[in-house]
Amino acid sequence: MMEFSKQWAQAKDKSDKLNGFKNEFYFPQHNGKPVIYLTGNSLGLQPKQTKAYIQDELDAWEKLGVDGHFEGKRPWMEYHKFFADKISKIVGADKEEVVVMNNLTVNLHLLFASFYRPTKERFKIIMEGGAFPSDMYVVESQVRHHGFDPKEAIIEVTPREGEHHLRDEDIIATIKEHGASTALVFFSGVQYFTGQVFDMENITKAAHEVGAFAGFDLAHAAGNIKLELNNWNADFAAWCSYKYLNSGPGGVSGIFINKKHGNNPDTPRFAGWWGYKEDIRFQMKKGFVPEPGAAGWQLSNAPVFSMVPHLASLDLFDKAGMDNLVAKQKEITAYLEYILKETASQLKIITPKNRGTQLSILTDANGKKLFDYLTNNGVITDWREPHLSDMAFGVIRMAPVPIYTSFEDIWRLGEILSNY
Repeated sequence: MMEFSKQWAQAKDKSDKLNGFKNEFYFPQHNGKPVIYLTGNSLGLQPKQTKAYIQDELDAWEKLGVDGHFEGKRPWMEYHKFFADKISKIVGADKEEVVVMNNLTVNLHLLFASFYRPTKERFKIIMEGGAFPSDMYVVESQVRHHGFDPKEAIIEVTPREGEHHLRDEDIIATIKEHGASTALVFFSGVQYFTGQVFDMENITKAAHEVGAFAGFDLAHAAGNIKLELNNWNADFAAWCSYKYLNSGPGGVSGIFINKKHGNNPDTPRFAGWWGYKEDIRFQMKKGFVPEPGAAGWQLSNAPVFSMVPHLASLDLFDKAGMDNLVAKQKEITAYLEYILKETASQLKIITPKNRGTQLSILTDANGKKLFDYLTNNGVITDWREPHLSDMAFGVIRMAPVPIYTSFEDIWRLGEILSNY
């Protein structure tokens, strides 16, 4: 039974399997105290060990020069391989199905080059209405690139009138309705504005039943919720690393390519030399021969200094364990919901129960004033303007990140809201 008390929150923290990981991160300060940081869904905090990891590579560059590619603590030639085991556990994939490279939107375009190959008969893309702008722009530009009109080729699924999140049955019905003309079904894993978790397994199944590919943008899902991309039989996915994965602003991206595609050398792709078969890469021959798996989608050699913070964070994830993170995510998000109802019952939570850590709170005409009040009292949240045309007021997004948010943090938030 949850309680709005400091003692209850501290007792929960004491029994928390992840207790202690909070000390592995730097927190911004407010009036000499750590802030209550509830915006890891936008930019995660810096792991304290990041500086040491970066220094390792600076030292290698200083002492080894070009030989750092093959010598030292973490040879750069192998750098992308250091992520495979760790990231595969986070997204539910085989090691060969994932690789870290580029940035998110770049990777989405590369994946669309492989999996959006429209014909006159099959050219439509089904996606969520009000998706994150990058996804909208990727889809619009890809459709135009292939000579189609976005108004005809893009089918957006939107909430029913008076509702804020999508119904699973409406998504499936839309896929079935447009199935014969659909080339790709493309959704986010977690809707960035509402925090809704989409049923990726059944979306994938429905897409395949009508002969379409299924792909996902997991920017707000990776490191947040339980993912099983391989078991769900998704065709592809991409994600950034700077939100829940705490890898720094503009951090590198990761991709998933189902092994049925990744191990097929005839799967179309844009090619680069780092995706060339590793054991003959330096023969420098014409004619692209892909490395098996997702690694065959790499273009350039690893941007090591951009990848180092990601490795520093993933090593903490590996120690924490994704199952432990997901279990705490459910408990601490439930406590946040409880505290909001106890201290700010006038606010409306529009995030459904199928959610990750994020709660999106629909405000009233004074919503921005509340957001500023929280900021001025050391609570870092996220303000979003109205999402859809029928939404009059903005939303405050709050995301208690399991690896570094404590139950006492949420209790402190309640104290602050009580005085508003």
